[in-house]
Amino acid sequence: MGAPGDLQSHAPKIIKSAEGVNITDLEGHSTVDAVGGLWCVNLGYSNDVVKEAIAKQLYDLPYYSAFAGTSNPAAIEASYAVREFFEADGMTRVFFTSGGSDSVETALRLARQYHRLRGEPTRTKFLSLKKGYHGTHFGGASVNGNNRFRINYEPLLPGCFHLPSPYTYRNPFHETDPAQLAQNIAAAFEDEIAFQGANTIAAFIMEPIQGAGGVIVPDASFMGLMREICDRHGILLISDEVITGFGRTGDWSGARHWGVQPDMMTTAKGITSGYFPVGACLVGDKVAEVFEKDESGEAGIFHGYTYSAHPVGSAAVVACLAETTRLDLKTNAAARGTQLYEGVKKLAEKHDIIGDIRGGHGLMTGIELVSDKVAKTPMDMATMKKIHEATYQAGAMVRLGMHNILMSPPLTISEAEVDTILSALDAGFSAA
Repeated sequence: MGAPGDLQSHAPKIIKSAEGVNITDLEGHSTVDAVGGLWCVNLGYSNDVVKEAIAKQLYDLPYYSAFAGTSNPAAIEASYAVREFFEADGMTRVFFTSGGSDSVETALRLARQYHRLRGEPTRTKFLSLKKGYHGTHFGGASVNGNNRFRINYEPLLPGCFHLPSPYTYRNPFHETDPAQLAQNIAAAFEDEIAFQGANTIAAFIMEPIQGAGGVIVPDASFMGLMREICDRHGILLISDEVITGFGRTGDWSGARHWGVQPDMMTTAKGITSGYFPVGACLVGDKVAEVFEKDESGEAGIFHGYTYSAHPVGSAAVVACLAETTRLDLKTNAAARGTQLYEGVKKLAEKHDIIGDIRGGHGLMTGIELVSDKVAKTPMDMATMKKIHEATYQAGAMVRLGMHNILMSPPLTISEAEVDTILSALDAGFSAA
């Protein structure tokens, strides 16, 4: 996620240790990790229960394949734990992967196969949202809605089309009312389905809250509108929960946050708090039954990864979900997320470079910086890097996403640690 030449001329920050929600670099400078690693260290860096589960499993069974015909106790236990965790979302089956990009790839492939098994092989296309992020594999990059991840790698997967993002600050409708913007995108969805032909579309994939695209929070009606349209046209709804799952939104899933049950979910990150690379594609009964009750002989899923249902990763999943539930991370995420969001709104009264603030739904906050507030001119990268460094030196590691500052701290963060982030941001903005 950077230019090799830049790294040669500007050495990266080397993080050598971490404790709680704090990271320490090679020079001994400690800061609050306001990024949570990469939206993933939900439990913070010091959860010994997960670490000990990983260590024990390494001695019991460090690896075995989970391809057809074999499994292992940890993987079986993990699948039940994940299914129970997402039972309220209607998910009943788990396909383990090595991470979020793998999970998205799996969901896209299963969506196409689902329709083939149902006798609709023409349903091969995918719709998604601009500003969305769905990983770096060719399938995920093809449904991604940010051209940074697309242009240098084109041509991508054919049959992928994009709708406008529910982004009130910048959208083609010039609409600032989130409810009306949701209606406009729904109309665009209907128009695109009519143009493409419903019988050619396999699935619509969306993040309940768009993460890497800038923490874009839709209107509360938006995901429900998308669900209703998908149902009416026989299109599967895939909820990409790689970031929003496991409590980050203040609910256990982003779909649940909006009161929607998807057909499939993609997860990773918080499933092990980043302690081990694991992801999962989850499906509900509607999809599972088509595969499991098939009589055509074509329901074999010839897809999987060497590290799918890895026993050590599975042990991490079981321990992480138990700790996530025990600590009730969603409740703290909701409270501390509100504190962070309201704190940034107060900073906007002081700093004119803050053009838009997005968040208020759990521990996901985006700050869009501009050099001209009236014209909404995106802040230049040199100034963004200056702000980033000043914020780091003042006590918080944040993430740059073009001219946005993105924050997703561990869900264990305290009130005082959120205050540290806010004071560091104040110093960063003052340095612009």
